[in-house]
Amino acid sequence: MDEIRPWLYVGSYRDCLNISHLSLMSINAMLQLSAKVEQPGIDSLYLSFEHGAPVPFELFTKGVAFIREHKKQGHRILVACGAGINRSSAFATAALKDEEDLSLLEAFRAVKIKHPESIPYQPVWESLCNYYNEFIPYLDIMLIKS
Repeated sequence: MDEIRPWLYVGSYRDCLNISHLSLMSINAMLQLSAKVEQPGIDSLYLSFEHGAPVPFELFTKGVAFIREHKKQGHRILVACGAGINRSSAFATAALKDEEDLSLLEAFRAVKIKHPESIPYQPVWESLCNYYNEFIPYLDIMLIKS
């Protein structure tokens, strides 16, 4: 689990299982994109969609709204997918774009710097570009160094 901002963390399914580490990091909410994990005292939203497939618009809307609502409440949010590489980095990018009024590329760069293994799969990246109506070639994000 890596801190992207004091309120936003990106991690993996295994991070959702580790209640000790979640408590240590003061995680109050989890957006789960791999499997549902219930932890006491932590609000969770599980969004199911196929790994590597395009992300339906309504799931970006639900996921980002969940993150933003918890940020507004002063909570720390973990965004987690299976390995913490693809789906979680896409949703963290979307949250930064909305919260900080960044371009999609700037938001992804901010995630990549703090979580170097971040790399949304091409269909996921293209979904994000379509959602925000910003068309950034996939190769551009592949070239970003952490």
